[in-house]
Amino acid sequence: MLTFLVFFPVVGAILIATLRREDERYAKYLALGVTGTLLIVSLVVFGLFERGEEGMQFVEQFRWIREQDAGFDIQYFLGVDGLGLTMVVLTTFLFTVAVLISWNVEKRTKEYFAWMLALMTGVMGVFTAQDLILFFLFWEVELVPMFFLISIWGSGRKEYSAMKFLLFTITGSALMLAGILALAFSAEPATFDMVVLRDADLSNVVLPLPAIFFLLFIGFAVKLPIFPLHTWLPDAHTDAPTAVSVILAGVLLKMGAYGILRIPVSIMPDTAHDYAVWMASIAAASILYGAFMTLRQTDLKRLIAYSSVSHMGYVLLGIATLGHIGMTGAALQMFSHGVITGLLFVIVGMIYDRTHTRDIRELSGLAHHMPIIATAMIMAGLASLGLPAMSGFVAEVMVFLGAADQFVAQTIIGVIGILLSAGYILWMVRRVMFGPKDPKWAGLSDATSWWEQVPIASMIAVIIAVGIWPARLIEVIDQGILPLAARLL
Repeated sequence: MLTFLVFFPVVGAILIATLRREDERYAKYLALGVTGTLLIVSLVVFGLFERGEEGMQFVEQFRWIREQDAGFDIQYFLGVDGLGLTMVVLTTFLFTVAVLISWNVEKRTKEYFAWMLALMTGVMGVFTAQDLILFFLFWEVELVPMFFLISIWGSGRKEYSAMKFLLFTITGSALMLAGILALAFSAEPATFDMVVLRDADLSNVVLPLPAIFFLLFIGFAVKLPIFPLHTWLPDAHTDAPTAVSVILAGVLLKMGAYGILRIPVSIMPDTAHDYAVWMASIAAASILYGAFMTLRQTDLKRLIAYSSVSHMGYVLLGIATLGHIGMTGAALQMFSHGVITGLLFVIVGMIYDRTHTRDIRELSGLAHHMPIIATAMIMAGLASLGLPAMSGFVAEVMVFLGAADQFVAQTIIGVIGILLSAGYILWMVRRVMFGPKDPKWAGLSDATSWWEQVPIASMIAVIIAVGIWPARLIEVIDQGILPLAARLL
């Protein structure tokens, strides 16, 4: 079943790529069929998932490459625990949303949707791979589609932003690969099996374990991203098409946090404790820096991009606690931020399509003309600042509960970050939606198309459902986090 989830998108991409030019109008229907099918399958897997059973489930494993002389195997090894499954469901949901909000793409349509589905295969592979080399290959697969999606279908300085994204990510990947190889060959015997490595004897040290942890952490932190490794993100968001911004903020950033939890923290628990204070301090710096930078932005996309730097700081703070509550909060924040920020980018894209500007100084009184979009922006804004009964509240409270007794100063900074986020979110909503009426926006249309209303309604429904009844999702997340927390005691 996991093989289907991982490789069905690339099959769809190949089918779309082979469409004749006169038939490329069908590309979006094929893409929606693929992502919609995968969303249904992922929800079926979610329903079948055994919450009380420890370890990986839905495992598919066989030897892929045998290196007799070196004494290790590279395996085709897929499996999910509660953490991975949560990210799989988030991925299928947001890619379905991304296809819907791309319904009006006219430039090289079939290539656009083919690259989108190819990107999905890379992301799904990262969240299901349990062999380090397989994990790395899927991680790299994601780079090429993202580069083309930004550089061809983006706007503004799209080539510059795409190249900057590529260079930063490749640099992070190089560090990550060095860490992966050093970690695998530090085990006795050498192995790339991530499950085996958790209990392996890391006595055959190729590099000191703190150095390996550092390489892996920085490699993943580039994707997270955290201050000061974040500078590629605002440019990429600003110049990427709307759907790509949704995927970038909603899914790709989560790959960094997922990688930190899955590899260095899980496999090197003692070293993780040595790094905990540093991770918490970096998280606090990211929270504060991202929040302050949002206050300076006049472009809606850049504002949301910097808010993501701040919000991913809460994820890292939760990871740094190395405890059940904090790490569960971090995982829940990963899911919550993906949906909330994805919705914000959907709304900004709809505003830009109608007004052809993202400059907050030029936008005013849009709620009078676009009540549906205005309502969605209010809901997303309130969820982003952590209003009770919405998913962001539960996640942030769990992070703070986990961090408060270990990292007092960093937790206080986190609370200050929420206050700042309330300021910039409320200012954005008030200025754009409820400022003085501007006659030049009198003819604007609201979100009346089904392919606009369905993403808005479904994302708001998820935000409220998780906010009111988070237990269902937390039960699944705990299946992956509880064993990890026990190892870190």
